[in-house]
Amino acid sequence: MSNPFVHVELNSNNLGKAQAFYGKLFDWKTQDTSLASGQYTTIDVGKGTGGGMNAHQLPGEQHSTWLPYVEVDDVKAATKKAISLGGTVIKDVTEIPDMGVMSIICDPTGANLGLWQPKSTQRAS
Repeated sequence: MSNPFVHVELNSNNLGKAQAFYGKLFDWKTQDTSLASGQYTTIDVGKGTGGGMNAHQLPGEQHSTWLPYVEVDDVKAATKKAISLGGTVIKDVTEIPDMGVMSIICDPTGANLGLWQPKSTQRAS
């Protein structure tokens, strides 16, 4: 697999304000979904890689940030490999029902990155 960037996500400290800003700036179409962890907004950008927006999930006071996701064949193995290379885990491997599995890592320089394994590539346990 070539490990492409497949998704970007805005973790916002003011979701409503961010939705209004980006909707008007780029004419993005958004759709809200209620999840157990809170509201998630999908972004339809038309042509190109889409994404989502949600309220910041990390502990403590955070500034709003964009987080890119890279597709991997095996999110558990990629997360373990990141740790072995000096990275840390920000959000452990988590299943997103009917969609796939993800984790968020931090590289040795302090940059966060999402890892994404779509449901179609998940292996039976």
